[in-house]
Amino acid sequence: MIYLDNAATTKMSKAAINAMLPYMDEIYGNPSSLHTAGQRAAEALADARERIAKLLGCEAKEITFTSGGSEADNQAIISAARIGERSGKKHIISTAIEHHAVLHTLERLEKEGFEIELLRVGESGIISPSQIADAIRSDTCLVTVMYANNEIGTVQPIAEIGVICREKGVLFHTDAVQAAGHLKIDVKELNIDMLSLSAHKFHGPKGVGVLYARNGIRLVSIIEGGAQERGKRAGTENIPAVMGMVAAFEEASAHIEEKSARMICLRDRLIDGLSEIPHSVLNGDAEKRLPGNVSFCFEGIEGESLLLLLDDKGICASSGSACTSGSLDPSHVLLAIGRVHDIAHGSLRLTLSEENTEEEIDYTIGAVKEVVQYLRSIYPIWRDLGSGKKEFIIK
Repeated sequence: MIYLDNAATTKMSKAAINAMLPYMDEIYGNPSSLHTAGQRAAEALADARERIAKLLGCEAKEITFTSGGSEADNQAIISAARIGERSGKKHIISTAIEHHAVLHTLERLEKEGFEIELLRVGESGIISPSQIADAIRSDTCLVTVMYANNEIGTVQPIAEIGVICREKGVLFHTDAVQAAGHLKIDVKELNIDMLSLSAHKFHGPKGVGVLYARNGIRLVSIIEGGAQERGKRAGTENIPAVMGMVAAFEEASAHIEEKSARMICLRDRLIDGLSEIPHSVLNGDAEKRLPGNVSFCFEGIEGESLLLLLDDKGICASSGSACTSGSLDPSHVLLAIGRVHDIAHGSLRLTLSEENTEEEIDYTIGAVKEVVQYLRSIYPIWRDLGSGKKEFIIK
């Protein structure tokens, strides 16, 4: 099997698995308990918080453990909205290509009377700092822009956006779920006020993540119950998962440059090979993208059929984000960068890890070429395009 769906989830690293085991067998107490077993767990939790904070360039008290990126996004955005609401500021700026964890939360706030402004992106899929600067108003309470896109891999100018928000006194949140473990992150250098990440995107366990919130930002609890996480997130902490996440994040962060350089070579090899397919187009900027992300659209095919036939050939891929892969609707991200419905339906996302090889990339290029050619040969729309009855959209 060739696994090329690492944006959906990654294989857990041995370091993460080994870090989790003691907290399933030996140190299994509830960290809220006062007895020795509980305090051993509490000490581990405090150690994990310190280690995560060091990796992000912040203080331990600014770290809240969550169930993943979606929960962290929800809590960050809702907290910023409530802060703004108290001072009469109810304008929020984001982009049209955010993850649904962000977009759906904004839709919820819009129903409550907040004004949501989704900035448009061009074909490159990148927002410009000047767009942010021009959009900020006196009643803006939050700017939320993802660090790197989960579907097309484009990397946003987060540092520049952070400077603008800090100068204008507006809270800045970034969904860094796809960036963490793949791009360097220092929240102080980047002027980030709140940041979300999820462990299973960098070889950690599923169901655990982090919300960083700068000192002074009062988080609103979206899960009621106990006083865990200093009253910011109710529910007994998942100590094994937290320890696995820390180990995975440390391992990923220690080798970012080496890993990225190798993955970029594989990524570009894959892009070059798929670009040879007639009437195909790369989605997103060719340079300002994640080291392991390759997103293409092929005219005259359906993405679902492409995925199934690639799976028959032992290749795990996707047509967009894992959260919407079961939907028949075209990707909102692809539509936002200007792909029409017919083209957006013929999308393919291949996302690499450091474990992939040149041989796997070459096999994948050949397999995609073969499957695309086969699908085009049986689809009536391709015959219409070839005969001139319809014009090609992708030249």
